[in-house]
Amino acid sequence: MAADVSLIESSGGVFEVVVDGRLVYSKKETGEFPDEELLTEKIRGR
Repeated sequence: MAADVSLIESSGGVFEVVVDGRLVYSKKETGEFPDEELLTEKIRGR
């Protein structure tokens, strides 16, 4: 699976993952970094 990825720097510890304009994960909302495996599944749409 190929993807175009961009890193947008910010401040305040915000870490968000957006796929096709849809927010998939937000550290700002959860207060913690995501589990890598679960985040990969969310990105793949599972």
